[in-house]
Parts: sequence; C-alpha cells; structure tokens
Amino acid sequence: MQSMFTKMRVVSPLLAAAMACVLSAESGLDKNGFDKEVRVQDDLFRAVNGTWLKDTEIPSDKSNYGSFSILADLSQERIREIIENAAKGTHEKGSDAQKVGDFYKSFMDEEKAEELGASPIKSRLAEIEKIGSVSDLIKHYGASNYIGVGSPIGMYVGQDAKDSTRYIANVSQSGTTLPDRDYYLEDEERFLKARSALKSYITKLFLLAELPTDGVAEKILDLETKLAKIQWSRVELRDAEARYNLFPVAEAAESMVNMDPREFFAAAGVGQITEVNVMTPSYFEGLDALIGEVPLDVWKQHAMFKLLDSAAPILSNDFVQAHFEFRSKELAGVPELKPRWKRGVEMVAGGGAGDFGSLGEVVGRLYVEEHFKPEAKARMEELVGNLVKAYEQSINDLAWMTDETKAKAQEKLSKFNTKIGYTNKWRDYSALEVDPTDLIGNVLNSSKVEYERMINKLGKPIDREEWGMTPQTVNAYYNPGKNEIVFPAAILQPPFFDATADDAVNYGGIGAVIGHEISHGFDDQGSKYDGDGNLKNWWSDKDRFEFKKLTQRLVDQYSEYSPLDGKNVNGELTLGENIADLSGLSIAYKAYKLSLDGASAPVIDDWTGEQRFFLGWSQVWRRKYRDAEMIRRLKTDPHSPSWYRANGPVVNIDVFHEAFGVKEGDALYKSPEERIRIW
Repeated sequence: MQSMFTKMRVVSPLLAAAMACVLSAESGLDKNGFDKEVRVQDDLFRAVNGTWLKDTEIPSDKSNYGSFSILADLSQERIREIIENAAKGTHEKGSDAQKVGDFYKSFMDEEKAEELGASPIKSRLAEIEKIGSVSDLIKHYGASNYIGVGSPIGMYVGQDAKDSTRYIANVSQSGTTLPDRDYYLEDEERFLKARSALKSYITKLFLLAELPTDGVAEKILDLETKLAKIQWSRVELRDAEARYNLFPVAEAAESMVNMDPREFFAAAGVGQITEVNVMTPSYFEGLDALIGEVPLDVWKQHAMFKLLDSAAPILSNDFVQAHFEFRSKELAGVPELKPRWKRGVEMVAGGGAGDFGSLGEVVGRLYVEEHFKPEAKARMEELVGNLVKAYEQSINDLAWMTDETKAKAQEKLSKFNTKIGYTNKWRDYSALEVDPTDLIGNVLNSSKVEYERMINKLGKPIDREEWGMTPQTVNAYYNPGKNEIVFPAAILQPPFFDATADDAVNYGGIGAVIGHEISHGFDDQGSKYDGDGNLKNWWSDKDRFEFKKLTQRLVDQYSEYSPLDGKNVNGELTLGENIADLSGLSIAYKAYKLSLDGASAPVIDDWTGEQRFFLGWSQVWRRKYRDAEMIRRLKTDPHSPSWYRANGPVVNIDVFHEAFGVKEGDALYKSPEERIRIW
C-alpha cells in the first residue's frame, strides 16, 4: 500500500551504529557487549552487558539508555521522516497529511513562540484571577480537563472494574508536582533539594508571566505538601479492590462540606452521570477539609502554576528552559534539552507508553505501512500460541493450587485476547483543526478532541478494538478489564524479536515479554479479575493464602536489592512486575522447549539453546540510569531496575542453574528449596 508521503530511508550515524551492534551478531546476541571477566554464574546482567555498560555513555538528552531506548530512537527517526515529509508538501485542508505537517510546522516555528512569549495564556490566567468562590474554583477544575491541565481532582472515563461491559467515570487524587508524595514528606538531602528547586521553578514561571511572586512559591509548596499528606502511597494505589468504591453522585455530594462534586462533573462535561468510582475516598475527605482551610487565593495561585507548568514546553524559550531545568535536569539528572525536532515529533506522534500525542494513530498507520511486515505478525501468533500452551501445562502442574482454582485459571487463560502490531480500527481525527501558525491553538484543540473522545464513551458499548499504545511505541501491556495482551509493532524488532533469528534468543526476548504480559493476568492484582475482565474473586481462600505466601517471598527477595547506597528496591511496589518477570521467563522457556518438538537445540557460538535463551533475556534489559533518575524510579516505577530484572528471576529457575552449572558459592546460586516457583 502506497503512503501519501514521499518515502526516504535516513538514519543518523549514531543510531545506525547502535542498530548494527545488535543486528550483526551471529546468534542474535551482541557478543561485543559481553564482559568476559564476569561469570554468568555470578552476574548474568553484567556478563552479557558489562562491556556495553563500560563503553556507552547515556546521551545528553536522556535520563537512561538501553535496548528499549535504542529501538525508541529508531522509531523516532522513522516517524521524523514521515512528519517532515508531510511538513514539506502542500496538502488538502483537513487531510491527515495537512494536519500532521502543519502541527509540526507550528511547533517548529521557534521565532513565533519567542515573539508571543506568555501572551497565548494571558487570558486563561485572567480567568483564574476572576475566581471568586469555592464554587468557581471547583468549576475551574472541571473545565481544566478540556485543556489538559491538572488539578487536585483527577478524572477519567474507563471500563467499570466490576462490570466490564460498560464505561464509568473515575476520580482520584492529583494536584502535586514532584514525582511522589515522599518528595514532600521525607527530609533526606535529595528531596529537600527537589523541594527547593520546585520553589525556584514556581517563582521563575510567575516572573516570566509577569505575575506577583511575593510568598507564592512557599504557599504553593505548603499546599502541595498538605495534598501529599492526604494522598495514598503508590503501594496502596496498586490495590485494585481498594481503588473500587462506587458511589451515587448525590451521595458523594452530600458527604462533602465545602465542595460540590456535581459542579465539577458539570464543568467537566459529564454532568449526566449518576454514579462515580471514587478511587481514593480518604483523599477526597481530606481535600474537602483543605478546601475549607486554605485561603481561596492560594488555590488560585496553585491553579495558575498548574497552567503555567503545563504550557511552559510550548511557550517561548525562557519558559521551555525553566521547565527543562526543573522537570528533566533537577528531577531526572538530564544535562541537555532535547533538540526541538524531537520534541516536535513527540508532540505530534506521542512520546511513549500511553502517549498518543496529537495525531499518534495517523502517524502510526503510516509507520506500519512502511516498517511492519505481515510475516512478523504471523511469527508472533505462533510464539503466542506456544506461550499459551506452556501456560496451560504449567497451571495443570502447579503443586500449590487446588484443582477447582486451576480450572478457573484455565478458563481465564482461554479467554485471553491477543493484539499484535497495530489496531484494526484507527482513531478518527476529523474533529481536529490544525493551523500551521497557531501552536497553542493546535494543542488546545487536540486536548479538547481527545478529552471529548474519552468522555463520549459514557453510555456506549466497550470498544474492544481500541488500543492503549500507538504502533510506534516500544512497549507492550496487559489490560485486565479486556483480558488482553497487546504488542505494538515497534517492539517486534531485535533484540526482542527477529523473524529470521535463532528461536532460543527470540523466546528469551519477545517470548519472555509475551509470557510477562500473560502473567500480569495472574499477578497479585491481575489475578483479582476473571476471564471476562471483571474484578471478581475466582480463588479459594486456601489458594489465595498459598499464593500470598509465595509472593511475599518475592517481595522479600527484591527488597534486598540496592542499586544505590542506602536506596533499596520497594518489593511491594514492584511485586506485580516481578511476578510477571519470573513467571513470564519460566513459561517462555517451557514454550521454547515446545517449539523444538522433541528435537535437540543446536549449539551456536559454543552456547547451547538453554544458554542462549537466558543470554537473550539478559540482553533485553541492557540499560544505564542517571542517579537522579534511579532515585525517581525507585519511588515511582512499579518495575525493578534493569539489573535486577535480568538477575532476579533466574535465581529461582532450575534450568538456569543447570544450563550454566550454577553451584553453591556462586553469587546467583539459590538452593532448590529456596527457589520461588509461582506459575
């Protein structure tokens, strides 16, 4: 199928070198990245990636860098071609090409942004200044959803966790700026520095917007600290059952003393709803009290800051630099702002998991036309089939689960839906108007279109064709409400997947990713949903008790890992991902054995099939982090750092010990009776 855009194949020299490093390896493994001084038996991660770690510098515009980053860069380069070719041409108004090209042009017009300064948001700042009552404030919070600006009330429309056939509105805690509540509540040096930087950032934005600054930063920080104190921790937020609290809207309104949520919903365009899921009830009790305690002027200053912070990346360079200095340099350790073209590409096409940008699926459709081969999808379907078969066998073989619950687990597994490559039903962007001379207008239009796309789901059937990621995203996911596993096109490349490569490395790479996503359906939270996507207990009490005993052992294992002095992994926060890594890798190996159909795996480059499987697994997790980014992730990321994702599961897997002769005294040795076997 011919693209509407002229096609070119241009890849930067730096990216080409990174790609060649993976693609030139004979067995699908980058032998040049191995560290021969490190034994696999002591550290699988460094044995496979040690030389790469020593020789690689994190690019100056990134907080971390590794296998995912390399593919993401490749995806971004390809998308840049599509977008820049659209920007060069003349296209019919309203066409996809016109919208893509003109949106990018509006972002790249740096001269226009400098000329405008803060003027594009002056009228909205004036509107906030006019707020004269709590009622006005709550209405402002609701209306802010249309322009993508956050407030202390987070709201979205999603699948009802206990009735997967319908959509409902959900409200949750929000309103803070630092990465986690602990940044406000703990007094260690790093967090004190972050709070000081936040105050400087607030003052800078107010100065640039020509707003009064006297005492503003201290008041906003104090307010956000009060919000942090009433927020749930990230571990508490993981609990799917605790997050489900369906209330009639009228009852929710009656429970409030100082604010009326009906005013929020009406301003947010969902005034027709009669019930709402309050995800964090105690937070809203605390927020209602704060609304009565904190002066209205402070809430207004906070609302102004939220608007300025949201708009800063698309205003003049002094705003952009202030945003970068705080958000990227201070909080993630990134020394250099991304080039404008990268930021423009992200604005148009999205910048990662869950980020659709302004026209993400328009660009995605063009991306798969050129860069995704049908045979890759067919090979993936074969891999998924073997993973499901392996899971079926593994469930039947579980020693700790009763037959009754095994039958329910098999029923859920049989209802899994798999999506590979790209959606069958692309998003409609016909309502989005784009002007090449009006970046702020384009961004506001896009926010409105996407927000209305979401709230218009209310009262309609569940869209089971909808994707939560674009095809150009290097990632994958499990959605418990739809009981589906989803693999975008961009992750189906080396080192994760190569349709022409050795099966062992494919199963250690994309096979383990498939197993990981399936395992999310059976992790500590995903296992609370049945095969139809409903939050419904299908476990016996005995089986759930045994499962919790096993998973607590995994919590204990990962809580001992310390990537930085005095900074440990949070085993409770990362439990779901750690279960999925361990179970996914275990099942992927079983699937690899099924793929051999009784034959012996060939020896390649002096490695057996079993060895190549685990070497391929480790290669996937190749990554370096800046210290500030590592601290941020330890507080916010439900995934363990990559070193422990490579090493943590294998210590529990018998075949790893057998494949490499791991014995007592080796750093990765774990006695058979101590190995954790879940799925």
